[in-house]
Amino acid sequence: MSDKQDIFEVEGEITESLPNMMFRVSVTSGPEDMIGKTILCTLSGKMRMYKIRVMLGDKIKADVSKYDTSKGRLTFRVK
Repeated sequence: MSDKQDIFEVEGEITESLPNMMFRVSVTSGPEDMIGKTILCTLSGKMRMYKIRVMLGDKIKADVSKYDTSKGRLTFRVK
């Protein structure tokens, strides 16, 4: 099982939409070494289940593992 200590939350903006509900996200806040980087994110299960729409330019929150900081999971769309 994944431990919550291995995951940190970042905020960013969607810059590109890719097939299979994947997105490129530019990180705007989070750990100092992540700011300005681009990560590849997928939608979390709850966002898929409740059909939450995500478009270019949306502000989002994502969970990123400390073991692979190039990928993440979109968990919240900020209004």
